[in-house]
This record gives sequence, structure tokens and C-alpha cells, in this order.
Amino acid sequence: MDPAGLRALLAANNVVLGPMAGVTEAPFRGICKRLGAGLTYTEMVGAKALHFNPDSRIAKALLTFAPEETPCAVQLYGADPEIMAAQARLVIDRHGDKVACIDVNMGCPVSKVCSRGEGSALMRTPDLAAEIVSRIASSTGVPVTVKIRSGWDDASINAVEFARAMEAAGASAIAVHGRTRKQFYKGTADWHVIAAVKDAVAVPVIGSGDVMNAADAKAMLEQTGVDAVMVARGAQGNPWIFAQARALIDRDEVLEPPTYIERLDMAREHGRALVAFGGERAYKRMRKHVAWYVAGLPGSTFMRDRVFDTTSYADLEALIDEYQHFLETRRRGRFSAARNDPEDRWTP
Repeated sequence: MDPAGLRALLAANNVVLGPMAGVTEAPFRGICKRLGAGLTYTEMVGAKALHFNPDSRIAKALLTFAPEETPCAVQLYGADPEIMAAQARLVIDRHGDKVACIDVNMGCPVSKVCSRGEGSALMRTPDLAAEIVSRIASSTGVPVTVKIRSGWDDASINAVEFARAMEAAGASAIAVHGRTRKQFYKGTADWHVIAAVKDAVAVPVIGSGDVMNAADAKAMLEQTGVDAVMVARGAQGNPWIFAQARALIDRDEVLEPPTYIERLDMAREHGRALVAFGGERAYKRMRKHVAWYVAGLPGSTFMRDRVFDTTSYADLEALIDEYQHFLETRRRGRFSAARNDPEDRWTP
């Protein structure tokens, strides 16, 4: 895909699924794509790890794509321009037209990443960040995008200047999370910074931060003028957010939330796909997804406690069945995420 193709892809569907480590594995990305995500991103892939062991089990899993999601954005992280360019080239050589773009992670706030000068720390070294973008662009010939934050902390908000430097280095699109590295995921995302970046560059800008439902997605588009909106935590347990956002943005239509049956059926589908993808041990990673799928339903607090006590996927699915029976005997119909009535608590 070339930069024009990426721009067209975002214009065709401007609500995308953002990368989340330990969450956006291929099965979940496939579900989100089927439910309306315009573009999906892999979990972040360490360029150094890929350099030293490109055929490891972890590398293969991170660079496996669901059939329905291609082309997909592959997110790399690292701070060595030569290694980043070489591993981006490896990704393209191996996966070709499955890749929409190489996205460089310049927003991860985790200490073990930033302490190596990677992730959000790159916003403190714009010349190095620009060299990484330039080297990848010249090495691969595919669009290179970056995901940044508003800055390192409140005293160093540099998203606008940094975005201009990335554009000059050859970035084809820029995703901006409206929080500083110091904030991590706390507080409120500053959409004014996102709007300022949009005004400052000519390449597409993707807004990120506090998009938790369809109304948030529409509001960000309207308030910031961005080309696309990135959904991350808002998709946890709610892949329907993409269909809901598309309906609201395109037709001003508010879709009904999924029923509890639909939520539990999706948890089963997701779980079976994840175990088929990652083996039986993947059930441990599925437990958090099940907890997200049931959030807000009657008895969900006790259900979540039991979810994390399961020791196999068979146990996890049996628990889902048991929980569905509880809901069916308690109340028929649709549950609101806002309701968790005391009389509907699920207790042993």
C-alpha cells in the first residue's frame, strides 16, 4: 500500500482499532474488523527481539493476521534506526500486501520501554525519532506512521512541533493520544492538542484518548477535525463499538446495545478463537476479556472473581454457561450496563 492508499483507507472508514499489548491479538482484531473497524493495529512488536529471534513463537504470534483484517498496521517499537529499518523490511518481505503500514510506537509510557529511549521517550529525542521514520520509509517503500502523545509531561507539550518533524521525515499519518507520558492513562485526554496537530500537518491525523463509546467517536471527529478516530480501551469487551460508531457517524442512528446473550456468545466465540490461535494456555489471557464482556451485568462482580479462578478453557466456558443460566432465570430481555441491582447479585 502507498500513502495515497492509506489515506483512502482511512477516508473510507475513519474509526480504527488501536494497538493494545496483551489485548489486540489476531482473533480479537478479526472480530473488531468484522464489526466495523476501518483499520486494525497489531500489538507492539519489539524490533530488537525480532532482530535477534525473528522466528520465535512470540514473533510469529504477533505477526499473524486474521483473514478478515488485512491489510493491517504493524506497530514496531525501538530506538535503533538501523534495527528498526531492517526489521520493518523483514516484515514487508514476509507479509507483503497484508501490511497497510509500519507504525512506529512513540507513545508507550511503560517505564521499561521508556528507560531504553523507546516509546514515549522518543518524543524527547525528535532528531532520533525523525531518523527512524526516514530510515524505515526509505527501506520499505510502504507508508510509515507514528503514534505519539501530547508530550512527556505538562512542562514539555511538544506534539505539534514533533508531528511536523515526523511529517518532514516522511511519516504518512500521525496518531495522537491526548495525554502526556507522565499521565499514563489517568486524567482526561486533551483533545485541544489533537486538534492543534491536525491544524499543523497535511498528512492524516488520527485522534486517540477517551473514546469509550460511539458518541465519543463522533464528538472527537467534530471537535478536533481529525481524519480518523482510534478506539482502544473502549473496545475492551465491546467490539460492537465500531458498528455503533459507524451508525451514529454515517446515519445519526443510535444502535441498541448488545443483549447479554450476544455478549456471552461473543465471549465464547472469542475464547474459542483465541485458544485455537494460541493454544490451551491462551485461556489465561481470555479471562480478562470475559470480565470485560460481562461488565455492568447483574452479578458481574462475583462473576469476574470466579473467572480468574478458572484453570482451563473448559472451566471458563462452563462458567459462562452457568452465568448465562443465572441471568436467564433472573430476568428476561436486555440488560443495561448501568444497572446492577442488589436483588440481581449473583452469589454462591
